[in-house]
Amino acid sequence: MQLLPEPVRRLAAWCAVVLLVSGVVYIGIQLCVALRPAVVPVLLALLGAALLLPLHRWLVKVKVNRSVAAGLTCMAVLGVVGGAVYIVTVTLVDTWDQIVASLRKAVRDLADQLGASGTSLDDLAQDALDMLGRFGGTAASGIVSGVGFAVQALGMAVLALLLVFFFLRDADQAAGTLRSLVPHGSAETVEAIARRAFEGVEGFMRGTTVVALIDAVCITAGLLVLRVPGALGLGAIVFIGAYVPYLGAFLSGAAAVLVALADRGLVIALWVLGVVLVVQVLEGNIFQPMVQSRTVRIHPAMVLVALTAGASVAGIIGVLLAVPVTAAAFGVVRELRTRYASSSAPPPPEPSSEPSADA
Repeated sequence: MQLLPEPVRRLAAWCAVVLLVSGVVYIGIQLCVALRPAVVPVLLALLGAALLLPLHRWLVKVKVNRSVAAGLTCMAVLGVVGGAVYIVTVTLVDTWDQIVASLRKAVRDLADQLGASGTSLDDLAQDALDMLGRFGGTAASGIVSGVGFAVQALGMAVLALLLVFFFLRDADQAAGTLRSLVPHGSAETVEAIARRAFEGVEGFMRGTTVVALIDAVCITAGLLVLRVPGALGLGAIVFIGAYVPYLGAFLSGAAAVLVALADRGLVIALWVLGVVLVVQVLEGNIFQPMVQSRTVRIHPAMVLVALTAGASVAGIIGVLLAVPVTAAAFGVVRELRTRYASSSAPPPPEPSSEPSADA
């Protein structure tokens, strides 16, 4: 190695470090995938704790017992999420036949206006609508095969909720517990890194909550103006869906458009689609960059890469966890860079005690 030039030796050293870190990360990801039923609830609980910790702190501040405050916080979240999902599910189930009928009428009207009635285009649209109408039966036939997955998902959700309760109740003991698990000499560094990682996740959840609230308020106001039934429930679904980047906005917007199509017709559904698209454009170009730049400071390109990697590793759960995990990783990198830069910087020169020659 001494025969190689200094730049080549440095490059080789960095390559070795990158390969070592990549190998450790790959092994860690494979372990997490293998232990997914246990790892996913823990990660979801950490996200929930990062989001709900301010509310829990406020309850504790007003002299509520820590355990009672954690229980009330979990019950509030369970009520909001469960109520919103129930309202929208019941609305879609009750209006599914109306949605199919409205789609059929809209396609027929469009075919008549384009002069395509009786042509292959009309037949193609009719076949597509027949397939949509049979979707309910196809989905029902697949329920049996999905029972195992549903039970596993329910178990993971219950475990995550219980972990959120314990994380909130024992949040004040986290630093002491972490210090007791690591060697005394590195306890301060590990605590600082963990704190930075959690602050990154907390910043992501806080910024996402602000953006989700703006989206939900704007879309709910548009639905109320257009007199779409279940506007408040649909707005709650928009709020919840904002925590799943891109996919959540698409699904919540599609639900709002379908409900409007079933109850109010094609014209109102198109207006709802316009409202959803305008709000999403404002979110992507104004709200989210403005908020997330203050809380997470992750470039949108990095968010897309993280979402793609998360989806390839763990599917929808990977999409949900990709950005907060990236935010935590960025927090750790910033802490290490700060500590490394401060430790490697040359000490400031000490002032000379000798009298100057001009004196």
